[in-house]
Amino acid sequence: MLSADLAMPRPSLTHPGLLARIVERLGQGAGSSADVWRQLTDNYAVDLDAVAALLPCAEPEPLWLTARAQARKR
Repeated sequence: MLSADLAMPRPSLTHPGLLARIVERLGQGAGSSADVWRQLTDNYAVDLDAVAALLPCAEPEPLWLTARAQARKR
């Protein structure tokens, strides 16, 4: 969790290559994209748009796709 002392500076990650390496390294040990977000924002000052561009988009499966798959099984 983010330190309550906001006066304590955090290192900033602004270089896209370095940011990509950190995201990849954190992703290997994290259980989810949310864990990567939390670790990054707790420990570094980052451009959230740049991080979002690096992380895979978690889109929910459409309901019609599940219904279609069940109908095919019948």
